[in-house]
Amino acid sequence: MSNLPNGITNTAHASRGGVGEHVSFHMFFDSWIVEQNHHLQELVFASKAFDVSGRSVLIQDVVEQVVQHYEHYYKTKSMWAKKDILSMFSPTWTHSLEKAFMWAGGWRPATAFHLLYSKCGLQLEAAFEDDYHLPTGLNSTGDLGDLSHSQMVRVDELHKSTLREEKMITEKLAKKQETIADSSMVGLTHSQTTELMIRMEEHDQLGLVDAALAPKEKGLVGILQMADELRLKTLKELILILTPIQGVYFLIAAAELHLKIHEWGKNRDASRNHHW
Repeated sequence: MSNLPNGITNTAHASRGGVGEHVSFHMFFDSWIVEQNHHLQELVFASKAFDVSGRSVLIQDVVEQVVQHYEHYYKTKSMWAKKDILSMFSPTWTHSLEKAFMWAGGWRPATAFHLLYSKCGLQLEAAFEDDYHLPTGLNSTGDLGDLSHSQMVRVDELHKSTLREEKMITEKLAKKQETIADSSMVGLTHSQTTELMIRMEEHDQLGLVDAALAPKEKGLVGILQMADELRLKTLKELILILTPIQGVYFLIAAAELHLKIHEWGKNRDASRNHHW
């Protein structure tokens, strides 16, 4: 990555250095999102360098680094999920806006396709409005507005298969959520059981509750891992369909959307708390 601005690369490496030492996933996420912002700068720089030179070597390096950054996120998330799965479904590191659009502990994989279609449309419109950029076949732009027919067919197939996997995971999550009212839980809330628990020490009470919740939490860990695997797989397979420079534009759009929603959510919550 020697062709990148030194300030961007060095700062990202410095931020990356202490990730393994974080004592909570919240701390890791805060560090990771700073790194995502640095990667966004690298992506933008690489896209501009490509516009000037037309070379894709730098582009491929940046795309690989960003994908590895996502891989690192999900690997770390999986590790922390085994320690505290409930926090993954009600994360303190996100805000109300983000939580409202969460699916199975994260972003819905199908969202990636809507992002692609939206960005494709915007860049296609820009191509028509630009006197120097004409429609495909006359003067190729190379961006997401220039997706070929074969690419669109592959994207559509991937979209459909992703929706099928989403549905399967959603159904598994629904069944797991319904177990909050199974006999093991209802038995603990029964009046006679409650009276017995009142006479018990607090840690013994919690022990009974933990024992009843353990298999449910284990099931949630498995569902979260399935959902995260689908999220990462969707991202990787979309990148494979796109050309290197299209992959850069897509990753720029994904980072911009994530970072802005996180920022807007933070500001809206702060404003609401201030007025309260």
